[in-house]
Parts: sequence; structure tokens; C-alpha cells
Amino acid sequence: MSLKTKEITLTILKQKINKKSKKNHQKAARIRRQRGYQWEDTLVKRFNGAEKWKAFRLGSPSIALPDVLAVNTYENTIYTIEAKSGTSTSLPVPADQIERCLEWIKTFSIYKKRNVLLAFKFLSKKRIGLGKYESRELREFYKIWDESLEITDCVCTYEGKFFAKIDGTRKELFLEECLMPFQTKQRNNALTQ
Repeated sequence: MSLKTKEITLTILKQKINKKSKKNHQKAARIRRQRGYQWEDTLVKRFNGAEKWKAFRLGSPSIALPDVLAVNTYENTIYTIEAKSGTSTSLPVPADQIERCLEWIKTFSIYKKRNVLLAFKFLSKKRIGLGKYESRELREFYKIWDESLEITDCVCTYEGKFFAKIDGTRKELFLEECLMPFQTKQRNNALTQ
């Protein structure tokens, strides 16, 4: 086989590998979006199943809306919710998503109780490698954002600890856990902290 033929064969192999890799990344991104949609949909259904609550998915993240809006007019309460779901040991929340949720609750000043909720769902499988998972306990956390805090990128861990990410370092924040008006997979220790 000539050197020219080997180079052409090698180039074709590289192109096939790149196409396969791109497809894998696209598939992974699609799965992450589906998980996010399913978690948002679950939250809406749970709120709508609770007495005196009404919830709505507000649309895609590209239009600067919270993931979910939940309202209880009898208790004069409104929540803007940013929902995160995944198989990793920590789930990040970008600062701009917290900020847009805060802007929304400020708009509805007629409600006495207005909170930004960060709803985290750690799935019952933990990613340990490319396409490899191990079983673990499904966990949910519902954190109430403290408006006195500086808005920053944040992360919630599988243990329910919450951290601000500032200049590449983590600083633990102690956010109140919200008792939800429906059945959850919340950890008992999270509610007593």
C-alpha cells in the first residue's frame, strides 16, 4: 500500500470517528434536555395535584423565563422555580437563571409570600463514565434562594449541600429547605437542618 493510500485511509477513519463522536455528543445533549423537561413536567403535575395550587411550565430557557411558575392565591404565595436534574454528584445553577427568577417574583408584588425555589433531582443512577452508571438513591432538594445573598453561580451536591462558586472556589451557603405541598423524595435530614 502506498503512502498516499495510507494517508487517504487514515483521513477517512478520522472523519468517521469525528462524525460518531459528534453524534454521541448530540445524543447526550438531547438526553439532558429530555431529563430537564421531564423534571419540570413532574413539578407542574405535582403542584397541580396539590390542593389550591396551580403551576405552569413557562417555556424554553432561551426566552429568559423561569422553568416553572407555581401559585397559590388562597395562601397568597408565588414561587418561581429553576429545576435541575441529572446523574452527576452535583448540579449547577448559573447566576443568570437565579437572577431571572428573582426579577419575576419582584414583578408579582401583590403576593405576600414570594420565593425563588431551586428544585434539584439527583436520579437513581450515577454516571461513572461514558455510558456507564451505578445505582444510588434518588434524592430531591428544594432550596429557597436567600435574596440577601449576592447572586452568583451555584451548585447543589448529592448530599444536599449548597455552594456558591466564586473565582473558582466553593463557599458553602445555608439555604432553607422548602417543605413542598406534595409528596416528594426529600431527605429528612435536609428538612431538619
